Amino acid sequence: MKIENVNLPVKTTNGHLFVNNEARVHVVDGETFPAGFPFGGCQICGQHPKYQVIEDAAHVQAPCPHPDGITTTITLSVPSGKLLVSDNLRPVYNWTDDSLLHYDSVLGRARAIEAMAAIGCAFGPASDRRLGLYRTDPDRYIIATPSIDFNDEAPSIPEDTRLADICTDVWAYSIADYEDWISKGGDPETLDGGDTIVNVTPGTYQFVHHSGERGFDFDVDETVIYAHVERIA
Repeated sequence: MKIENVNLPVKTTNGHLFVNNEARVHVVDGETFPAGFPFGGCQICGQHPKYQVIEDAAHVQAPCPHPDGITTTITLSVPSGKLLVSDNLRPVYNWTDDSLLHYDSVLGRARAIEAMAAIGCAFGPASDRRLGLYRTDPDRYIIATPSIDFNDEAPSIPEDTRLADICTDVWAYSIADYEDWISKGGDPETLDGGDTIVNVTPGTYQFVHHSGERGFDFDVDETVIYAHVERIA
């Protein structure tokens, strides 16, 4: 019996997104059997959809429930008028294991964002590049990585609008109301140079997270905006 593992191109994706756009098959004595995806399932929904092999290509049958990706919108109450901006506010704010389901997919990360928002933290995945909170207008902000013109090293976002640098060691950012953080056990003595308290107008802030949108790419030369933030109430 001769058995081979072969990767085939996915010709019909049905809205799904796969690493290298490949599916795997087992070839047993010349007969082909679908065997999943070599780098996990759909990068958007986390599913491992069934597919047929026709003429040396995979054709996925069921459609992706989020073919355009996911824009995740949450709100954060900031009655103190003080935002604590950090890369990591755990263990004060943390999600359950259920929310971590398929965190390597867009849907899983959206669930983590929503789970963190439900307990008072505006959380979002990021990359390992420089990240910051910038003011764009009164009561409006962006969480972004600025581009740099290497000829004069001038960032695309004015430096005087940067309110906080965010360390990217954990490839994420976390923002909460400072007083809420303290009330839930946060210790100001544990804050360091990677944590910043930013004064804002007290109120309710809306965070629109873009990193789950299809086509979002953090590895580009231009400015990358992970989230738009504005006071809505």
